[in-house]
Amino acid sequence: FVERVYWCTSCGMCEHACHVEIPFPELWEEVKEWLVEQGVGPLEAHKGFLSRIESVKNPFAEPETTRGDWADDFPLSDDPEVIYYVGCTESFRMQKIAKTTATVLKQGNVPFNIMGDEEWCCTSPLLRTGQTKLTKSFAQHTSDMMKASGASVMITACAGCMATTKRDHTKALGGDLGYEVMHVSEYAAKMIDEGRLKFNRSVTRKVTYHDPCHLGRHAGVFDAPRKVLEAIPGIEFVEMPRNRETSRCCGAGAGFKAQFNEYAVNIGADRVQEAIDTGAEQIITTCPFCAVNLNAGAKQLGVRMPTIDLMQLVLEAIGPQM
Repeated sequence: FVERVYWCTSCGMCEHACHVEIPFPELWEEVKEWLVEQGVGPLEAHKGFLSRIESVKNPFAEPETTRGDWADDFPLSDDPEVIYYVGCTESFRMQKIAKTTATVLKQGNVPFNIMGDEEWCCTSPLLRTGQTKLTKSFAQHTSDMMKASGASVMITACAGCMATTKRDHTKALGGDLGYEVMHVSEYAAKMIDEGRLKFNRSVTRKVTYHDPCHLGRHAGVFDAPRKVLEAIPGIEFVEMPRNRETSRCCGAGAGFKAQFNEYAVNIGADRVQEAIDTGAEQIITTCPFCAVNLNAGAKQLGVRMPTIDLMQLVLEAIGPQM
């Protein structure tokens, strides 16, 4: 029973399909929390999350002091328009996405800053596995850092960080955060509307878009990534049959990949096959976990179907940087 509960990836498709709108993801997370309280959860792969996040503020056991090292070459502002909340995965494992996102902000002349070694994990890995005790204090720390920065907007390029900081932190702190949380795709769409983001290069490519569960069904962000895609010169955008609210999960969420990697990759491979069937050359997504698992799925299928982050495509269309 315990294992079956942890098979839930928190994708939210069950809630979307339920004709009486039962909030299943929230209920399953409450069951996971109860299992932890009873001493029978979480699963083995999740047990180190709590101690690592509590001690060094990230689930990878990396030194806190190195969190912002990737940004050494970027002009960080003392009077930022936005704070870029990078997230643990992009800070320590997928720094290419962090640098790409920062470069897009720079090219749009957006004064921004990061929290650096004062950025703490959003606690999504804990919440999705039933370990809830750190979320309130970590949310308060993030809120305090935001208020001290003077910025009114916090952006993130991670779907999990987006859903957690916007929804779960608001819930943990009992009300309005006092600042807006946006995904970088939403901010990029805003920059396009304002004429701050200009594309100088045509990218002749047929692409499809994978909606991350935490950005799509959980946070309701469907239009902004598509708006950005459709604004890029030369792009031919095709939808997979299962898209937006009915998007198929990549298989990497809620600690599922950590414990059941083989099954997670199988799910990712099924999604990649759906993309292949559209005739697309590339999958675009807005979540580092989706990118990792979909690329693993393509490898399992033995096909060349790369999945990249939307900001990587945006930067390609902007052209050479000065």
